[in-house]
Amino acid sequence: MSQSPTLPARRETETRLQLARVLRPLLDAATDWTGLASALAARGYCVSFADGRLMLWDTVADAPVCLGSDIECPLSSLVPRLGRPRLRLGRDGRSAALV
Repeated sequence: MSQSPTLPARRETETRLQLARVLRPLLDAATDWTGLASALAARGYCVSFADGRLMLWDTVADAPVCLGSDIECPLSSLVPRLGRPRLRLGRDGRSAALV
């Protein structure tokens, strides 16, 4: 997975709604970062971070899908519930992945 720090383009409203319908339940049900990562992986997605923002990544297409804020679930809303994520900083200094 390349996971470059390039943020995904903002999706149109219909796409954001469809993404939220599929991904939000997984984010809302998560009780910790490990569980969230497992639930997303079972659907072909993973969590990534770029420029301090949560990104959801399509592991099949190896491309960013959306930001957490695109589906109204930004990193700032997950941290109080899941705690601070343990991250491994990317070589570019702008991206990170869950440990």
